[in-house]
Amino acid sequence: MQLDTLTDAIGVRHEPVTAPARIVSLVPSITELLFVLKLGDQLVGRTHYCVHPPHLVAKLPSVGGTKKVRYARLQALQPTHVIVNVDENPRELAERLMADGYKVIVTHPLTPEDNVPLYRLIGGIFNRTAEAEALAGRFERTLAELRQAVWPQRRVLYLIWRKPWMGISRETYISKMLGLVGWETLPVESEARYPKLEITPTLLGSVDLVLFSSEPYRFVPEDLETFARDYDCPLEKLRLIDGEMSSWYGSRAIQGLQYLQQLVREY
Repeated sequence: MQLDTLTDAIGVRHEPVTAPARIVSLVPSITELLFVLKLGDQLVGRTHYCVHPPHLVAKLPSVGGTKKVRYARLQALQPTHVIVNVDENPRELAERLMADGYKVIVTHPLTPEDNVPLYRLIGGIFNRTAEAEALAGRFERTLAELRQAVWPQRRVLYLIWRKPWMGISRETYISKMLGLVGWETLPVESEARYPKLEITPTLLGSVDLVLFSSEPYRFVPEDLETFARDYDCPLEKLRLIDGEMSSWYGSRAIQGLQYLQQLVREY
């Protein structure tokens, strides 16, 4: 394992463990990845948003949410390592954990291709190199298959929240995932990674599809009907999308690539 594969998103190099670890994962998609890498027996804590695999995470104690962690509960688990993410967990929390002496692994995949270094980072630190390489191979084969196809270009509005309406910038992992299948997200430019949006006739007229994600806000079919009525938008232009498949990195990204290919073919 080359040393640079053990460097996390903020440039901290981590040493491979020499004894079984006690891991708390504050990132739902990475909790799932840890199980896939056969590290479930070293996982001692999670957030209540860590829901996969259901039958295994249910046995683990929760330390709260991704934004509001019950710190005393986390401390009681006596972790050797805590895994966080730049977008999902507050910086102040990561800094507090570091100040208290925990080994904090910071992740921040920005593109689908970043999954391979992520697998190698986690696998390298926790002595699961073979499992990480096998997963990287699966991801790379799935991505190569996707890239062999020619995808029609469409402009899409991807909504993650209502009251206020919020979308995604082109700098996000989600946008890069959608771009692999020819879906260009709006707005074209945004200072915020997850900007508040004003829904206007001009905006709706400039997109081919409006995608309503299942997370963080869980849109349901009734939301699409209300949106169509409130904004005089054709219902056939509105679609639900599985947010886990479009936004979760880690092992689920492989399923996500397959899901998006099928979704585009249906639309």
